[in-house]
Amino acid sequence: MTQDGEVFAHPVTPRFYEIDGQGVMFNMWYLAYVDEAVDGFFVARNLPYQTWSELGVDVHVAHVEIDWKAAIRYTDRPEVLVSTARIGTKSFTLDFAFRRDGEITATGCIVYVAVAADGSGTTALPSRLVEALGEVSVLRPG
Repeated sequence: MTQDGEVFAHPVTPRFYEIDGQGVMFNMWYLAYVDEAVDGFFVARNLPYQTWSELGVDVHVAHVEIDWKAAIRYTDRPEVLVSTARIGTKSFTLDFAFRRDGEITATGCIVYVAVAADGSGTTALPSRLVEALGEVSVLRPG
């Protein structure tokens, strides 16, 4: 796992059972790998998810988009790139991209909404989380 400027890179090794009958990684596995990469993104920024309750915050996924450009196959060794695309007062957006041998094969974004850890509803992003998000560095075109 590496961090290049504001973009975090997480290596991926597709497993045999993630490959469908067409010989490509089945679509649902993309988001599983993104979730794993997002965890690494915050670990690399010294804010592992396990510590968020100390900040009194958790997040819920409010929206996800993904656009495919090329398939990932069993023998491929892509990486998932993650960057901060937007920081609001109660939510933030992370961009992601799958890159194989320098080629972007899929791009997307995830919108997270901050909620109070006590279950009382949405809440402002804690300053420590905003700090960990870093600078905005958009990965997706447009």
